[in-house]
Amino acid sequence: MRAARALCTSRQAPRSARAWMEARALALPEGEMILRLLAASALGSAVGFERERAVRAAGLRTHMLVAVGACLMMIVSAHGFNDGLGEHVILDPSRVAAQVVSGIGFLGAGSIILRNEAVKGLTTAASVWTTAGIGLAVGGGLYVAAVAATAIILVILAGLKPIEARYDAVHRSFELHLRARRGEASIPAIEKALASRPAKVKQMMVERTEAGDADEVTLILTRVAPEEKAEIRRLVEQLPFILTKADPET
Repeated sequence: MRAARALCTSRQAPRSARAWMEARALALPEGEMILRLLAASALGSAVGFERERAVRAAGLRTHMLVAVGACLMMIVSAHGFNDGLGEHVILDPSRVAAQVVSGIGFLGAGSIILRNEAVKGLTTAASVWTTAGIGLAVGGGLYVAAVAATAIILVILAGLKPIEARYDAVHRSFELHLRARRGEASIPAIEKALASRPAKVKQMMVERTEAGDADEVTLILTRVAPEEKAEIRRLVEQLPFILTKADPET
């Protein structure tokens, strides 16, 4: 019996030593770990700086923390349990990545708000979510994919914003609420006053008041850029049949 135990012990010892050496060979060098964390921080800061410049809820530090945290989780998942690997022990690093992708949604939801029946913060929530993906890519050693994704995200956030603003200026409507002399408000007169501007009258609604000789007029204009609203309001108010000025909040 003693001989059998000694033989068993002598067989297990080389296996343990071999498994330890294999685990050490699979371990990520410390310098590489630090490099990946710094790279994730730098790429996350690039996205966060754009959001910080736009004065959004999730800014520079939030995006950097998300990228570094996701990178660290990926490193731990892929390389942190090598000592426990064996013939019957298999690790799946993708499971942690999947949990990060779903779990980061709670952080993104915190940047989404509802204001005046309009949802705000969806783009920032999406940027936080994609920054987590950048961190996972860096943690997995996919530097090219991480850098390319960062560049594409920056183009989407910053480069497409002027195009989006121009599109909104063409398609977004602008309402003016006025009081005019009864029966005198007309679309041709308003369009003539706005001839120097790209704004177009989409609809005019006239409602008679109960008393007096005035009409309540609601103008719906299109192709109005945000910076042109004040000038358009001034031009309309100068028309001779306008009795009161537009509501400054419209």
